[in-house]
Amino acid sequence: QVQLVESGGGSVHTGGSLRLSCATSGLRSSDNCMAWYRQAPGKEREGIVYIETRSGTTYYPDSMKGRFNISRDNAKNTLFLQMNSLKPEDTAMYYCTATWALPCVDGSCCSRRDWHYWGPGTQVTVSS
Repeated sequence: QVQLVESGGGSVHTGGSLRLSCATSGLRSSDNCMAWYRQAPGKEREGIVYIETRSGTTYYPDSMKGRFNISRDNAKNTLFLQMNSLKPEDTAMYYCTATWALPCVDGSCCSRRDWHYWGPGTQVTVSS
């Protein structure tokens, strides 16, 4: 049974940083795409960064480049999202997700796939 659990959210001031964690269990090696998404109330869900886990190749949409960085601790089956220079518009629920996409060999390919496993999310609030 696949389980993804996010942690590390909280409240910070503008300009602050947070490091989110996604603890995973039950994922197979064939579940080769993972990503961080976020969604604010009344807004569309948007992808922050994608990673093809076999190659480690990442993909950041243009709007997300610069302030966000993904990393992994493979021994602990944990995915991280480092967020810097946070702004009020970053306030959202942040989600970790995974899926299988064996033809994909990079994160860009993963970004075009549907996602099958989701964590419950962790709330990030950035005050002005």
